[in-house]
Amino acid sequence: MYIFDIKRYAINDGPGIRTTLFLKGCPLRCVWCHNPEGWTPRQQVLYKKSKCIGCRTCVEACPQHALELSPDGIRMAENCTLCGMCTEVCPTTALEMCGGEYTMEELMEEVEKERTIMEDSGGGVTLCGGEPLMHRDHTLELLRELGRRGFHRTVDTTLYASQETVMKVAGECELMLVDIKLMDSEKHRRYTGVPNEQILQNICHIAEADKDFFIRIPLIEGINADEENIEATACFLEKLPWQRKTVNLLPYHDVGKDKHCRMWNTYNPESIPMDTPSEETLKRCTAQLERHGLQVVIGG
Repeated sequence: MYIFDIKRYAINDGPGIRTTLFLKGCPLRCVWCHNPEGWTPRQQVLYKKSKCIGCRTCVEACPQHALELSPDGIRMAENCTLCGMCTEVCPTTALEMCGGEYTMEELMEEVEKERTIMEDSGGGVTLCGGEPLMHRDHTLELLRELGRRGFHRTVDTTLYASQETVMKVAGECELMLVDIKLMDSEKHRRYTGVPNEQILQNICHIAEADKDFFIRIPLIEGINADEENIEATACFLEKLPWQRKTVNLLPYHDVGKDKHCRMWNTYNPESIPMDTPSEETLKRCTAQLERHGLQVVIGG
């Protein structure tokens, strides 16, 4: 399985202090995505122009002649085979490989390093992405091994997967962190690349099965922070047979912008208006959700 990041001492990915494993590959293409390097399920080369000194070392080392130095920095052609030679010779690490293939033994070795602090804090291991449910077999294998070792297991997911996959994964973890982005399916498709019917149905399924989960809403002014969408979200959540009833509002920020540049992509190419919600908007959204019996946490 390909992992593109391992975050230690994480405090916002479930209870306690955690180790978060970021699996590569996601079926969504959210305009505001903070981790676009997690979209593709395979390795890729990232480029940071601010580190590049224009020495042409990578250009000369590439066996496929897939790189060129332009006035805008290094450009990569489609015939790149991801051999990694350019990243190995770059003297400033302007080019780097994103994503590494790990065996189960290698992953467990990484996780076990922080066992004591995770246990002492009531934490554990969180699978994130990307989208862990995109890799059902690997995710299930990983969760079962973590369970065998006694770790608390959390899965951070969009729930954009088959009901069978969702229920199997839900049965192998203690907690799910579930995104709700938009209630209107056409708007959801426009801003994320996929409709939302399957997602909402799966939220109902895990609620009815009495699985433990938080709802997380990436709150974005101009996308989903309007009164109509928040009210529709609150009404949907209120009706669920759900004991915890906790909603995390995650204020938008554009940390993904630099990552898109490093992937030779354009962030928000349609220039869709997006902004961090104001304090006034946060208070209004919180009040709307709380009126429906939901517990609201800002951040997390």
